[in-house]
Amino acid sequence: MARPLRIQFENAYYHITCRGNSRQKIFVDDFDRKAFLDLLGRSREIYKVEVLAYVLMVNHFHLLIKTALANLQEFMRHFNISYTSYFNRKHKRPGHLYQGRYKSFLIDADHYLHEVSRYIHLNPVRIQRGKRLSPQEKIKYLQGYGWSSYPGYLAPHRRREWLRVDQVLGDFGGDRGRGRKAYGKFVLEGIGGGFKNPLEEGRGHGIVGEEDFIERVRSRFLERGPRDREVPAVRQIVARVEPERITEVVCKVMGVGRDEVLGRGRKAYVRGVLMKVLYEYGGLNQREIGELMGVDNSSGSARRKGGSRRGCREGTNIGQKIAEIQRLIYPE
Repeated sequence: MARPLRIQFENAYYHITCRGNSRQKIFVDDFDRKAFLDLLGRSREIYKVEVLAYVLMVNHFHLLIKTALANLQEFMRHFNISYTSYFNRKHKRPGHLYQGRYKSFLIDADHYLHEVSRYIHLNPVRIQRGKRLSPQEKIKYLQGYGWSSYPGYLAPHRRREWLRVDQVLGDFGGDRGRGRKAYGKFVLEGIGGGFKNPLEEGRGHGIVGEEDFIERVRSRFLERGPRDREVPAVRQIVARVEPERITEVVCKVMGVGRDEVLGRGRKAYVRGVLMKVLYEYGGLNQREIGELMGVDNSSGSARRKGGSRRGCREGTNIGQKIAEIQRLIYPE
């Protein structure tokens, strides 16, 4: 099945989620969670992204964001690499932290923004442990869960300075006592059952919205299809590929495992190929590649440029391999 395209335009809203590789933990302790939120705030500032809601679970996270500059991929690439680099250094581990590329849904803000925010804020009681709690225990747990934006929606002194609550609370009376109370009641109504996951509306095409919103997006961005890379809007969607996807394709084409290409094994030239493809198709700079693969900038540059020469000595036609990698990254 084809993956939904990353649709990017100015002032777009997205639900983002990312899971740990093989569902492993991405937060070991509260120091990790604090570092994650600090890096989120820093990345948000760099890319001029607004964060409307978030929740950190043990092995995944959810975000609700607005991109003023049509730069979802650049923002998420920088943020995920930054946190992976922190996590790997702290816990002395190599390789990827996340399972595949992040998942994103484009959100129709006029109709689904508050629904998606509620879905995010209910996550702590939707997991198996939370389901065992009584309704009153669930309310208390949600209100005290410090790694969610929900407490900040209820009380200004509990929110991060960069959290934007005004747009969601605008549907409930604004960021004042009455509006915050009404929103809190709206979220807690989801505990009693009958709450539908709004993201189900976007399965298959990645757009959560009313039919007219979906049609507007399709006509503006998807009518010509991804083959026409001379069309600016389409080129904007497909120009960058996530590092996880690139690594997956390189491993498949080169016939190596993920641990081999990310470790310091005998097939060092494969690492050079991965670095080259990350640089050319992932849009990563040398510093970002170095952080991702655990090498310094100078040695990473040398490996990237020398990958094809080492491949020739190994009897591998790197040109053909890279062409095959490109075809898989950008399937027709």
